[in-house]
Amino acid sequence: MPRRSPRDWRASLQALAAGLSLSLVLLATGSSPAPKRWVGVPPDASQDWIGTDPLDFSPEELAELRRRFGVHGSQPRLAQLFSEGIDQFQPLRTHTLSRLEELRPLILSECARRHVNPLLVTAVLFDEMRHAKPGESHPVAAHSGLFSTHGPAQLGIGELVHQGLLPPDPTPEQVSWARDQLLDPSRNVILLVGKFSRLKRELGMPTDRMLEASRGPRDAKALAVLAYLHNGKLDYPRRILASMQDPDLHTLVFGERQAVVSPLI
Repeated sequence: MPRRSPRDWRASLQALAAGLSLSLVLLATGSSPAPKRWVGVPPDASQDWIGTDPLDFSPEELAELRRRFGVHGSQPRLAQLFSEGIDQFQPLRTHTLSRLEELRPLILSECARRHVNPLLVTAVLFDEMRHAKPGESHPVAAHSGLFSTHGPAQLGIGELVHQGLLPPDPTPEQVSWARDQLLDPSRNVILLVGKFSRLKRELGMPTDRMLEASRGPRDAKALAVLAYLHNGKLDYPRRILASMQDPDLHTLVFGERQAVVSPLI
């Protein structure tokens, strides 16, 4: 076999480099297109949105949500750590699950009536109940005006205005009535479901069916948007979507009850 000269080796290396470059170009141009971003709100039915992380909000989305709904950025890290610490307090968790158990029939019936995901509602209640301020559920404290939100879902009087239950400029008597409504746990749950139904309608989301994260990234993103708009803090959707995966909440919402048969029978 004849020996190759340095010039031959150089030519071979150049040809190899050119081939590799061509392969990279072909791979880049022949690969599937980058997934579209859902930029802005609403996600109407005509959009062909293919998302990656439903909790990843683009600057355009944040600007649009801020303009329309006045949402904010994330809580300070110290506040987030405090919330995470509360979440680890097992007695509070057990007590909250017990309270949710009492509200379960109402949550299921109201969500079915208005096509709202009951797990989203339960996750929001689970979070808000555990992080309620001490004393805010007392009627005297509520009617003093010290707190702006009330009840299990931490709703404000403004939500009754949005749902047409109060005029934009309510009288003191109407404000007092509204606070009583928010302090009633059952009424509060109904208003929370109504809030999500209202937001779905305003955002152009489907109102004739329930949003389900398992259906695809589009529904998962819509659920994240609804959670964000309830609380207004950017770190809140992550907390809620994580709670929606909580096994205890799944059992509470979807578990079937069986009558306990006494061993003496």
